[in-house]
Amino acid sequence: MHPNDGRVVSNFIVQALKGEPITLYGTGNQSRSFCYVDDLVTGIIAMMEQDELIGPVNLGNPGEFTILELATMVKELTGSKSEIVFQPLPQDDPVRRRPDITLAKVKLGWEPTIALRDGLIRTIDYFRSHSGVLVK
Repeated sequence: MHPNDGRVVSNFIVQALKGEPITLYGTGNQSRSFCYVDDLVTGIIAMMEQDELIGPVNLGNPGEFTILELATMVKELTGSKSEIVFQPLPQDDPVRRRPDITLAKVKLGWEPTIALRDGLIRTIDYFRSHSGVLVK
């Protein structure tokens, strides 16, 4: 994962590790669902290993968190003193994202197993060991 890939998880982690302000858009009350890459890969493999279902099939984690909850958790897990700052919400930013994984559960026997907190810990460790970014 590239530290500047523009995704919310990597953005927050890199900002927190550098001691920079953690930037939220809007109130931070918009929700997202985060699926750890290992879970996603397991779901993709489950899809490839069967012939019954053609797709599409939603793979993701239906656990829903606000962006503010994510920023707070990243700050806590990194031990960062970063300030959380709010910027205007982009016009096209969705209020809610949450996949319905019923079909994946029923037809593939798949569902995510890695909780957001555990995935963040792994991702923070990755960025610390691969990017040379240290907490200020």
